[in-house]
Amino acid sequence: MNASDQGTARGGLARWFGLGGTRAAAEAPHANGDPAHEETPAERRRRHVLDDICRFLHSHHLPVSGQTLTLAHDIVTGANPALMRQVSDHIASGAPLTIEWLEEAVQLDREEGGAQQIHTLVRKLEVAIAEFASTATEARTATSGYNEALAEQVDALDDECRGCTTHGAIRALTAAAREMLRRTRDIERVMTRSERETLALQQSLEDARREAEIDHLTGLPNRRAFEAVYQEEFDAAHHAGETLCVAFCDIDRFKRINDTHGHEAGDRVLRTVARALAELSDDKCHVARHGGEEFVVLLRGTELREACAVLDTARESIAARRLVNRATDTPFGRISFSAGVADTSVYTNRREALRAADEALFRAKLAGRNRVIAAGLDDWTGFRVIPPPPFGQES
Repeated sequence: MNASDQGTARGGLARWFGLGGTRAAAEAPHANGDPAHEETPAERRRRHVLDDICRFLHSHHLPVSGQTLTLAHDIVTGANPALMRQVSDHIASGAPLTIEWLEEAVQLDREEGGAQQIHTLVRKLEVAIAEFASTATEARTATSGYNEALAEQVDALDDECRGCTTHGAIRALTAAAREMLRRTRDIERVMTRSERETLALQQSLEDARREAEIDHLTGLPNRRAFEAVYQEEFDAAHHAGETLCVAFCDIDRFKRINDTHGHEAGDRVLRTVARALAELSDDKCHVARHGGEEFVVLLRGTELREACAVLDTARESIAARRLVNRATDTPFGRISFSAGVADTSVYTNRREALRAADEALFRAKLAGRNRVIAAGLDDWTGFRVIPPPPFGQES
């Protein structure tokens, strides 16, 4: 990277990954060498993306290959928000960004995607089993009614024809009918047993699904559970014309807590924040642990500013607490979180809204942490922000 690049601050995603430089030369008219050609906005955007990709690879000393070019594109453009977030946290920790680490991060992201597909298949299986159970119940009920009606008719026919000249033939007919009745009752018993087994399997699947959707450290729903709820709430809110806000909340300087006080203390901090956010939950508000020290919140029927205020109240409540490491009696200092909030109604799909909330969270981190920022309201400073004291000290 040349001296001019190092001396000029860049905007957008490039700053999050430690990229510097200027586009002054690239912004010059007729950049393609053709003085008669006026560069279009689409061409300029494409060139900017290529510029960011090259700078990303160069800044982190990564090899140029099809794999790294694809990964760099997904990171600098935000096409893969989960990977972008992992890379940003990794760089913020001061660790070098290597091709080996990137490959592990991509593998983890794929595994999570595969788990989500399995979760979707299980949900479909549950629906199929429920439909089968309903059909089996209806069939068993119909068979039972048929058996009762057949038994009554056979008994009546046997009584009415007793002593008549055709009694022998009637008895043979009723005997055949009784044999058919016996067999259908056997079928009814088998169907009853199958119905019980199906209901038991259905309950087991439901229990397993619930178990798989719970984050056992915090007791909150996990990322997979959130994805399903987010889809349902997004569709329902848009169908009803209601507002739905989505927010990312990330504990500030969590890695430092783990490094200083140990993972057991870090787990305690996670549970503390989880309990505070869980207090917001009701029929219109859903809270989940999205992974690591990050939580996600859905607020339906709540305007953007109001959603920010709700989260800001939770932020102040957590920041007011004073936690102490029980093993060493060392204070943790103020525990805080940063949050980014987006109104899903202004985006074309739920993924774009989620990405906007994530980007607002990044802006909250860059602005000094311990604050709530709304996507699209960058100039709004309606919330009181309490800067945290030096780590490990009381204020």
